[in-house]
Amino acid sequence: MKSITAVPSETSRVIKSMTAVLSGMTRVADIFRAAANYRGLLSVSRLLSASIPSSFRAMPTLAIVFGIVLNAMGFGAYVASGAYTSLIPAGFGTIIFLSGLVSVFVPKIRMHLMHVAALVGLLGTLGGLGMGLPKLGALISGTAARPLASGMQIAMGVVCLIFLVLCVKSFIDARRARKSD
Repeated sequence: MKSITAVPSETSRVIKSMTAVLSGMTRVADIFRAAANYRGLLSVSRLLSASIPSSFRAMPTLAIVFGIVLNAMGFGAYVASGAYTSLIPAGFGTIIFLSGLVSVFVPKIRMHLMHVAALVGLLGTLGGLGMGLPKLGALISGTAARPLASGMQIAMGVVCLIFLVLCVKSFIDARRARKSD
């Protein structure tokens, strides 16, 4: 097993940038550690929603925040690499951000916009993890051809997955609230 000092500088830069992105999220390590003890998507969604304050759980607010996170990831990767393809997370983030922002100002179409945001989150999850996970072994061993790209694909997939789980949880809660009224 290689020590962190033996990892090529490009890979260590990727690891540092991914750590910086994930460090801003609320109790990420605790969430994933506890998620390892549970089974099923619903348990993970309960865990994620329990770690976020209830005043912050409104879907438009979450869409705005996750959109900003994805935009920051995309622009950060673009600054680090200079490749236009590293702006792909920013494209997903912009759509999610705008869906949240418009739904704040036009509440009549909130449900439709949040479904659009959830669809973009699903596409981001499938695209990010679908492209990044096959390269995870090479990224860990330090032999990845483009470690920044592989790391950002995985990071985008994870961020979009968390957003998607929170969307599904919100949709379930909204349906239950409508049934109880």
